Amino acid sequence: MKKYLKSGLRVGVGAGVLLVQQVQAAVPASATAAIDTMAADAATVATAVLVAIIGIVAIKFIRKGL
Repeated sequence: MKKYLKSGLRVGVGAGVLLVQQVQAAVPASATAAIDTMAADAATVATAVLVAIIGIVAIKFIRKGL
């Protein structure tokens, strides 16, 4: 009985993996390009915010020292 359950589980997992691969293959190239562009824009904005925060902390540190 356990042998049949294990083999059935393997078949179910294999079918699930194939289904996921088919779903990923259906994504259009334009959507992938848009996601890549959005990721690059998000990295640019995050860098700008980080630089602004570091600048504010530096100005506060300089004012405190004077």
